[in-house]
Amino acid sequence: MWRDEATLLDIAQAARRIISFVQGVDEASFAANAEKHWAVVAQLLVIGEAVTRLSPEFGSSHPEIERAKIAGMRNRLIHGYDTIRWDVVWRTATEAVPQLLAQIEPLLPTEES
Repeated sequence: MWRDEATLLDIAQAARRIISFVQGVDEASFAANAEKHWAVVAQLLVIGEAVTRLSPEFGSSHPEIERAKIAGMRNRLIHGYDTIRWDVVWRTATEAVPQLLAQIEPLLPTEES
């Protein structure tokens, strides 16, 4: 279980980074900023890789976390790097990532753990 906890911390950290990267930015500004594009993609890759490291038991206990879908996006980003749809990345960063963070925050280890 400790491995799942460490992985969840990695996911949370990457999600928080994404949220900070898009904070105060509208979609048009994001679309025009390659640095923000790739900063967000880098963290989506971390999240996508990390979900594959979660144990099968974790997946069974938390089906609300769409691990296959998240890993699929990682695969799409890494293998289709030349055809990335930035509108999809934007929606993921502003909608799906905050939702994912809300799902995993209650599962994160506390300082007492």
